[in-house]
Amino acid sequence: MSLAKVSKGAIALISLTALSACGGSGSLSSFGGSLGSASASRSDEGATRQIARTRGSENVAVNRYLWAASLDVLNFLPIQSVDPFTGVIATGYGTPPGGGRAYRATIFISDPALDARSLNVALATRSGPVSAETQRAVEDAILSRARQLRQADSAL
Repeated sequence: MSLAKVSKGAIALISLTALSACGGSGSLSSFGGSLGSASASRSDEGATRQIARTRGSENVAVNRYLWAASLDVLNFLPIQSVDPFTGVIATGYGTPPGGGRAYRATIFISDPALDARSLNVALATRSGPVSAETQRAVEDAILSRARQLRQADSAL
């Protein structure tokens, strides 16, 4: 078995383990813990994409600005799957412009609020998880882009 197949399998196993650890009440909100930010209780009513389908007895709402910003910031990564019903975007490996390392990401948007606690990003290289600083920089870039998109919409 090649090293590439082993590392892909290990990353898939880590991702599945992280998602399965979310069990409990049927909510995925405990996926990555709190990243710390302002007012998670505030809901951006016009900024959510209401999904007609429900998960159990709860309606699923995904913040459209976080969703679009995630796709925009990580546009160099090939999309493997998107699921607006659970708020998960999974990508394959891709190299950022001017970079030499390949990354892959799993993004989880857990809340309709435009808030850092609504966004969880798991980044990995072929050799394993990235440093906390790199992951934080990507999360900050997504949040900044989401705020720019929201400001552009409110200016219309």
